[in-house]
Amino acid sequence: MARLELLDLSLVAGGKCRVGPLSLDHEFESITAILGPNGAGKTLFLGLCHGLLDPTTGSVRWDGVNADQGRRNRGFVFQNTAVMQRSVAGNLAFPLAAAGVRGEERRQIVRQTLETVHLLDRADDPAAALSGGERQRMALGRAIVTSPRILFLDEPSANLDPASTALLESIVLGIAGKGVAILWATHDLRQVRNCSTHVMFLDQGKIVESAPTGKFFSAPESRPVQTYLNGAN
Repeated sequence: MARLELLDLSLVAGGKCRVGPLSLDHEFESITAILGPNGAGKTLFLGLCHGLLDPTTGSVRWDGVNADQGRRNRGFVFQNTAVMQRSVAGNLAFPLAAAGVRGEERRQIVRQTLETVHLLDRADDPAAALSGGERQRMALGRAIVTSPRILFLDEPSANLDPASTALLESIVLGIAGKGVAILWATHDLRQVRNCSTHVMFLDQGKIVESAPTGKFFSAPESRPVQTYLNGAN
């Protein structure tokens, strides 16, 4: 479980308020889906929460610590994965090396993580040779190799085929089962129903509804959510 505190948070870009103002005190556990229409601010919201973006106003705190600190306790997987020009194992070893993990300990952690993301057989292959689904699993492995408590996923399966999506979902569910709090931005309502325990819905940069997944779908309270779900059916 991880506690997020937002105090008068906002992000202004291009003369427009893209996120916020938001104030929130919420404890995240298991998988929370971040849902909303295109342009709602989901990616910006995740970036602010992780500390990748500096807010225009307000603050972000995880368990009482500012988001620009303690980033090693958090991992992030983007929709489009940046591939380092080294082996698959080398991609996963890089953040461990940056954290000061050396030698046999690092090799064991990399091996265990590759097993988790079903890429052990590709360990020595160039990362650039991976398929799209394999790249996303490698990115997931790189994000969890340092054992984060919080994991941000920004539509990691948006461009994947059904089989690759199903495998990624299975891995993420396994990670959540080990106690990692996951914030997962997605447009896939099937994915939300099957994988999340809670949903936060963003509209025009604001959280307009936050509810357990079952209640979110069975009894939505806000007009933007009702409109969104009706349009998807």
